Amino acid sequence: MQTNFTPEQLADPHVATSEKILRKCVHCGFCTATCPTYVTLGNELDSPRGRIYLIKDMLENGRPADEQVVTHIDRCLSCLACMTTCPSGVDYMHLVDHARAHIEETYRRPFWNRMTRNLLAAVLPYPRRFRLALRAASLGRPFAGLLRRVKPLEPFAAMLDLAPSRLPAPSPAARPGTHPAAGPRRARVAILTGCAQPVLKPEINEATIRLLTRLGVEVVAPAGEVCCGSLVHHMGREGEALEAARKNVDVWLREIEAGGLDAIIVTASGCGTTIKDYGFMLRLDPAYAEKAARVSALAKDVTEFLSTLDLPQQAARGMTVAYHSACSMQHGQKITMAPKILLKKAGFTVRDPAEGHLCCGSAGTYNIMQPEISRKLKARKVKNIAATKPDVIATGNIGCITQIATGTDIPILHTVELLDWAYGGRKPDMLS
Repeated sequence: MQTNFTPEQLADPHVATSEKILRKCVHCGFCTATCPTYVTLGNELDSPRGRIYLIKDMLENGRPADEQVVTHIDRCLSCLACMTTCPSGVDYMHLVDHARAHIEETYRRPFWNRMTRNLLAAVLPYPRRFRLALRAASLGRPFAGLLRRVKPLEPFAAMLDLAPSRLPAPSPAARPGTHPAAGPRRARVAILTGCAQPVLKPEINEATIRLLTRLGVEVVAPAGEVCCGSLVHHMGREGEALEAARKNVDVWLREIEAGGLDAIIVTASGCGTTIKDYGFMLRLDPAYAEKAARVSALAKDVTEFLSTLDLPQQAARGMTVAYHSACSMQHGQKITMAPKILLKKAGFTVRDPAEGHLCCGSAGTYNIMQPEISRKLKARKVKNIAATKPDVIATGNIGCITQIATGTDIPILHTVELLDWAYGGRKPDMLS
């Protein structure tokens, strides 16, 4: 794609990076076939190629974002299926991240949209606040239908629909501390505690710690860790995202210096994609560029790390698992085979649902901010999963678990919960 940025514009390192990305696009349109919003809406401006044109026009002309740009960028799930498909290697992720930051700086959103986004940013990254909000949701649930009738308030109805009817008790796995290896220590890792996940499903980190320690891995839950920054990063609130990244880099570097780390284990693939990008996000910060790159290199999805441990083959369990590959796993981190190989080794029959490349519609806060499109994607995903006739669904992202669970009665678990059970851990309550 030909670009016409001025030398003054290219002096901005963010613009210079986006210009290089734009020049790689050859308008081939391969991305349209795998883009969930284009497949759902059929609008060229709701495809990656269409959004690239909008972003190019906005940045080249140095103008503030307008309603059209914001509408179509907001509809992007950041599923990154376009990057998997693109034959030219267009780095759409960093381009749309830049566009969102530009929107945040130059566009004043309507009141209710602004308030909703502020509320999400103030609550979701903080476990205590999130837990209180979910308790309050049980009181508000009867009003969901009423809220759904008022367009600006529809996101609040979506929040109530997604809120679980029962909250698990806080888990010891969410507290800072060290979990020693059983027997000789073969590795030492830190685990990302997370923000929403330990509130919604603490069993995931519990299963991870049990499995890893049984396999001879010491697991450290460091003190001082905060949200990975993914949620505010995808809202364009770059200052908040970078501050969260810096805090986590400091925390993990302290653990590296204290006892060494073989990996930073992440059990939510959406968080993993962001942490692996810390090196890029902080590349312009002289105090953190090198440290962030070091942390990014250590970040591993739990299935990625388990694949290095060469687990033994287990006897068949007679249970069929539909594996849903989260977008942040397959497109963001390019981890496609490891979870399925581990499940098969553990004795499960694994099936791939049709259209596995398409997003389930969760995408961080997307199912709250874009509930209509999200519902359509969820229905499509659930239909494809159900067609495999599984006993259980496995996936590697808490957002996908929450989203899909609201559309089916088929039990859905994190992959590591099944692996923990297969290798001597407790049977997940959902299967009991």
